[in-house]
Amino acid sequence: MSQPSFLASSLFVALGGGVGSWLRFLTGLGWTTVIGPARAGAFPYGTLTVNVLGSLAMGLLAGWLLRHTAEGETARLLIGVGVLGGFTTFSSFSLDTIALAMRGQLGLAAFYVAISLIAGFAALFAGFSITKGVAA
Repeated sequence: MSQPSFLASSLFVALGGGVGSWLRFLTGLGWTTVIGPARAGAFPYGTLTVNVLGSLAMGLLAGWLLRHTAEGETARLLIGVGVLGGFTTFSSFSLDTIALAMRGQLGLAAFYVAISLIAGFAALFAGFSITKGVAA
């Protein structure tokens, strides 16, 4: 099977991303509905849920894609990049880390985890610090 065109690929990713973002919203709303706003606001239940479910879904998709490479590009774009990208990028982070480890690159996998966390936290802090004094 041939690769989808750039336009088709973009549409698969955009459609999937919209669905994934909506599912992320519903997950947070579900937690708030079930346990109440105060408890839902005390711990990031929604984020934890989407990170774990997204990682499970990415593992299932990656396993399926290994067996169905010929027809898998559309599924990879729609589900892996689109839905799971909109739902949680943690699933991609998890897949990348495990892929490095499975190739025997444990040091590189550990570096990837460390630099992702350190740089991510530092960038968020920098962005927050830059805008903290800016009037809305």
